[in-house]
Amino acid sequence: MSVDTDSTTIDGELRQRQVPTNVNDENVDGSEDIVTTTKARKTYGRTKDGTVFTVPTTHDMVSQLLDPREPKNLSDVIVLAVLAAHILTLYSLPESLKRPVFAAVFLFWRASYNIGIGILLRLQSNENKLVAWAQKWKLFENPSTGKNPRPWLYKLLKRELEIKIPEDYQFEKAPIEYNTWLVFRRLVDLILMCDFVSYCLFAIACGHRPTGESIYVTIARWTFGWLTIGFNLWVKLDAHRVVKDYAWYWGDFFYLVDQELTFDGVFEMAPHPMYSIGYAGYYGISALAASYAVLFISIVAHAAQLAFLVLIEDPHIQKIYNPPTRKSEVPARPRVHNLLGIKNIDLLRTVDYSTFVTLLFIMLLAIVTPQTPLHQSLFFSLALVFRLWYSVGLGIILTRQSNDKAWMRHFLKVGETPDEGWRQWKGYYHYTQILCYATFIAACWKMYSVPVDWNYGFVMLRHVVGASLIALQIWTAVSIYDSLGEFGWFFGDFFFDQGVKLTYTSIYRFLNNPERVLGTAGLWGGAIITWSRSIFALALVSHLLTVGFLHFVEKPHMQKIYGRNLRREAGLTKFIKRSLPPPVAEWQSSVNKVMDDTSHFVEEFLDTARPKLAAGVSTIVRDTTALFNKYPARLTLTKLSPDLAGYDPKYYNITVEGEATGISALSERASGKEGTAGRFPNELKTMIFEYGAPIKVKWRAPANHGKKDWIGLYMVADNRSRDVTELSSLGRWIPTVPDQYESMTADKGILTWDQPVADSDSSDANLVSGEMVFSGDKLWWTQGVFEFRYHHNGNHNVMSISQPFEIHIGRFDYTDIDMDNEAGFRQSVESALLPVVQNCFDRDSEIAPSTPTEPFGSHVERDGKYAKRLVYAVHQTFGIEFAPAVVPADGNVRNLAWRICNAKQVLAPYSMSCSKGTTTPVERSP
Repeated sequence: MSVDTDSTTIDGELRQRQVPTNVNDENVDGSEDIVTTTKARKTYGRTKDGTVFTVPTTHDMVSQLLDPREPKNLSDVIVLAVLAAHILTLYSLPESLKRPVFAAVFLFWRASYNIGIGILLRLQSNENKLVAWAQKWKLFENPSTGKNPRPWLYKLLKRELEIKIPEDYQFEKAPIEYNTWLVFRRLVDLILMCDFVSYCLFAIACGHRPTGESIYVTIARWTFGWLTIGFNLWVKLDAHRVVKDYAWYWGDFFYLVDQELTFDGVFEMAPHPMYSIGYAGYYGISALAASYAVLFISIVAHAAQLAFLVLIEDPHIQKIYNPPTRKSEVPARPRVHNLLGIKNIDLLRTVDYSTFVTLLFIMLLAIVTPQTPLHQSLFFSLALVFRLWYSVGLGIILTRQSNDKAWMRHFLKVGETPDEGWRQWKGYYHYTQILCYATFIAACWKMYSVPVDWNYGFVMLRHVVGASLIALQIWTAVSIYDSLGEFGWFFGDFFFDQGVKLTYTSIYRFLNNPERVLGTAGLWGGAIITWSRSIFALALVSHLLTVGFLHFVEKPHMQKIYGRNLRREAGLTKFIKRSLPPPVAEWQSSVNKVMDDTSHFVEEFLDTARPKLAAGVSTIVRDTTALFNKYPARLTLTKLSPDLAGYDPKYYNITVEGEATGISALSERASGKEGTAGRFPNELKTMIFEYGAPIKVKWRAPANHGKKDWIGLYMVADNRSRDVTELSSLGRWIPTVPDQYESMTADKGILTWDQPVADSDSSDANLVSGEMVFSGDKLWWTQGVFEFRYHHNGNHNVMSISQPFEIHIGRFDYTDIDMDNEAGFRQSVESALLPVVQNCFDRDSEIAPSTPTEPFGSHVERDGKYAKRLVYAVHQTFGIEFAPAVVPADGNVRNLAWRICNAKQVLAPYSMSCSKGTTTPVERSP
């Protein structure tokens, strides 16, 4: 799917300097009268200072260098001499030194190309450095002026350049930018020719026929090699036809030309053709040499060239031809916390956290489980199930959303907004996609075995090809995301009608649906690496499901939304059709017609059969439901520990002691909102403790109780069972006996343990007791009703439950405070705030202050939990909500109290509560 909301992006082609338009429309049909074309079209250049000049005609490097009919100069002789030295070195070196020497020579010239030329171009692009050097050294200053310190160099350069361009070029009149570019070209000629020749010589040094290779493999290898070399040659020639010497030698780093280029031919086949498919010959030469050394050095060279493109060329293209727009011209868009990308990972976001935990679980499960047929089948089944859900399940959801907005209707029904529905869909799709590919990778891991001999057969080649296909899919995904953005990646036009329009930039210039082929290349790469029939089957099913998703989900929606705006043929398709011979083109047209007719027949058949199939499914569901209702059955599972025998829960007991809250919550139970009988509450012995204050727990148990018994703190409503705890304590637990668990934090809080109970009421049992204190991270930092549970011997079987108690934060009483008396108001807030701060800071002397002016400990800045605890307590106590960053910024209780008072006074006109200070403004009588 190719959808975008921003049309400012460019196609990103190699040196695509303008939007592709044909400036030679009169020559398209080739019918122009030759007699009228007596004068060639001139090209005008423009320097940075606005100087306009006629760009002379230049020729390609190879013809100028190797064609004996072309004039030669000193630089040509130097280049040919260096190339001849390379060849003589190959034949003079001993056999053992040829490979390492020419590997080093080639890497030197490749580094000179990608690093050396790259640095020069970077300096020229950013600082116009090459031209500045020419001015500083006065290379092109006419000696007649007396300002050129090296007249001999001036004459040499003049002779060298004018020999190469005998027509329409005058050394003295050409701008300094153009002359600098011509000198730079000569350096490029030397590096590029030496780079290519040294690579070929290295391939010759490594070339051989593997021992035991069959004649069929040899024929296939040589056929593939020469075909790719021929294809590479055609790519380079056609690319030069389009971009000419101007772009071939990075001319726009020096000056611009006043013309538009027509990017057809090879530029319709692939992005950056000179750097992508233009290096196919490297792999053809590797096949001819039958050498993995040549293959790997080819991969290194290709990767270096792509890095050159990304780091040097693309930034310059963006700067020159796609400069940033002014702020007033940028459309206003809300800030979006994007979901994709490493920089956007936020583990505090639910979907990112869930994804991380799931990936960690799948990775650990794949690593720790043995590589048995059972586990291989399990991982294969998981990968298949998630692939089916990813393609079929999400396809059904999107189809229903496209037809009747089912997804959005659901969230609107439960009171959510469309934006919330869109956010949930993005997380849903992202999580499912991650699961799909994670389980596939895990299945590949279980099927893969490390080769014993990497040189056996095609083992090494399989890994290289597989890794290349995986890299191709990653590049495809990145290109799709760069073109579509998150809106298109997550099928935004299924959910919103924002006037989006189709874009055919980046990879979509060449393919209408790159996911159809390239989108599953990595799956086939995994199959080739593992060489497993199961993974091949999984890749095939995934590929077919992807094609089905595009045809049955995306295509109908795109046709419904965009109609005739859909492009029928992509750039690659057009190029192939134009290249086909007439008989083949006619046959291909006939096949397309048959396929279209068959597709329409299948769609009509499915539309006709769908109601009958739906009725049949409904009947099956109704009959099955009736059958289960007629013969009900119930399966009950009870979780009991096998070692509970001999332990009587009646001998276990827990009592709780804590600091009662200063402002009782019992008064809030009679607020006047109740009925008459409910306004007079019973006197209950309800335990209500302060927020964050330590809680002491006293326990009693038989002397033979489990040494790993432990007590946990839970919310009362969290566990349905009184016999078994169903939830984890999440760290809020303490063992009854120390040194029983391998944890440094578990024993924190134990005061006493296994103290004999002398005055026991039970004469038939010896009892012991102990005490512990829950504080800090072992408390719940929220309000609610809680209980302690005594568990048996490291399990979750409950032996005793404490009396429930409430954690309550009392509201600050503003009714008795004169808010107009700022000093008294602030003093009251400080007095109420200090114990709250101390509790939130665990009453730790290194963190919690003892006076309002004492600064907070440094832990408050390092660990955000303290600030979050405090702002929650402030919100509940004073009714003022702050961000956690306020706490370390204020630094002590006095500053925080001032902030509370100031916020309260600012918000007082909007408060409806009664106080002795200024609250809601009273209308003045006239």
